[in-house]
Amino acid sequence: MHHFQYIDDRLFAENVPVSQIADAVGTPFYLYSHATLTRHYRVFDQALDGIARMICFSAKANSSQAILKLLANQGSGLDIVSGGELYRGLAAGFDPQRIVYSGVGKRADEIDYALDADILMFNVESLQELALIDERAGRMGKKARVAIRVNPDVDAQTHPYISTGLKKNKFGIDVPHALQGYRTAANMAHILVRGIDCHIGSQITQAQPFADALANLIELVQTLAREQIRIQWLDMGGGLGITYHEEKPPPPADYAHTLVSALKPTGLKLIVEPGRVIAGNAGILVTRVLYNKATAVKHFTVVDAGMNDLMRPALYGAFHQIQPAIRRPDRQTVQTDIVGPICESSDFLAQDRNMPEPRPGDLLAVMSAGAYGYAMASNYCSRLHPAEVMVCGDQFSVIRARQQYADLTAGESVPTFI
Repeated sequence: MHHFQYIDDRLFAENVPVSQIADAVGTPFYLYSHATLTRHYRVFDQALDGIARMICFSAKANSSQAILKLLANQGSGLDIVSGGELYRGLAAGFDPQRIVYSGVGKRADEIDYALDADILMFNVESLQELALIDERAGRMGKKARVAIRVNPDVDAQTHPYISTGLKKNKFGIDVPHALQGYRTAANMAHILVRGIDCHIGSQITQAQPFADALANLIELVQTLAREQIRIQWLDMGGGLGITYHEEKPPPPADYAHTLVSALKPTGLKLIVEPGRVIAGNAGILVTRVLYNKATAVKHFTVVDAGMNDLMRPALYGAFHQIQPAIRRPDRQTVQTDIVGPICESSDFLAQDRNMPEPRPGDLLAVMSAGAYGYAMASNYCSRLHPAEVMVCGDQFSVIRARQQYADLTAGESVPTFI
C-alpha cells in the first residue's frame, strides 16, 4: 500500500496535489510519503513479533538524511556497505550498536571508522577481509564483532544483476570455506564471533528461496555449536520484492512466518535488512513532458528526467508504472517510449507504453521509485541531481535541494601546468 492516490483525476501525495509541489519546486524531483515509509516499517517489524529481532534498513536503497532520520526514530537499525553510509547513518542518529556493515570491498580506513564508532557487527565477505579486520582492531586496541557472510548457493529467481546467493556471484563465502573461516576467527586475538549472515538477492518474489537459505544457515550454526563456536545473531539480509508491474511478492507476514517458524526453536536472534520493501513504493519521480516526437516506426515522449535520475530501466530493463499527474480521459491512447535528454539510446523510463497521449507541459509520475532511485543518480552529461521532497499530511518540505550549476565544478581544480 502507498499514499499516492487520485482525487478528482488529480494525483495526490497524501493530502497534497503532486502538481502543486511541482509548481513550487520545479521538475524533475523525487517525492516521498512520510505515511507510507512509516507504515511499511511498522508492518514489517510487527510481522516478526514473537522473535528477538533487529530491522536494519538497507542504506543503499535510499540514504537521504530525512528518510534515515524517520526510520531511526521508528527504532530501525541500519545496514551499510561503505564508510559514507556509516557517516550518513551516524549523522541521522542511528545507534552504532544497531548498525551492521556488509559489502565485499571494505577499505582499511573504513574498517577503522567502523571500529572507532563501535558498530554492532561486520559481515565479513572473505578470509582476507577477516585477517584485515583482526589486524586493524589490534592496532586500535579493540575487538571486532563479526559474522561471516555465507553464500548458500540458493537461486533467488530474480534478475541476474541483483542475484547474490549463487556460487558464481562475488558475494560471501561458500559453506566449506565459511566453516574454516569460523575456526580461524575463533582463534584470532582481536575478533569476536557473533553472527552468521547471508543475502541471496534483491526483488525476490517468493518465500521459498529464503526458506532454503535459512535451512542451510541453521545447519551450519549447528555444526559450529558442536565445535563450541556459538552464534548469537542470524542475519538473513534483505531482498523481499515489491510490485512494480505484475509481480506478486509474498506479504511481509508470509515472509516473516517463514523465518520465525524456523528460527524460534534455535534461540537465535534475527537481523533482517529490508530496503526496497520499505522505501520502494513510498517514493515517485515526477517529470515534465518537453516534446512529442514521431518517426516512421516509433512515438517518443521526451521528458526532463533521464537515466541519470533513474538508472533502473536502463540498467536492468526495469519496469515502472508511469501515471499522469492529472488524468485526461478525453486524450487518445498512444503507444510511446518515454525518454530523457541523455545522449544514450538506453536513456528511457518506459518503452512501448500504452497511455493517453502525454503533451508538452504535462506532469508524469514514475511510480515505485523510492528505492534505488536518487541513490543511483549521477551527473552524467553534467545533469543536475534532482530535488527530493517529503510530504506529511497536508505539508511538504524539500529534503534535498536541487543541485545548482556551481555544484558541478565544486572541488575541481585546474593544475598550474595547464
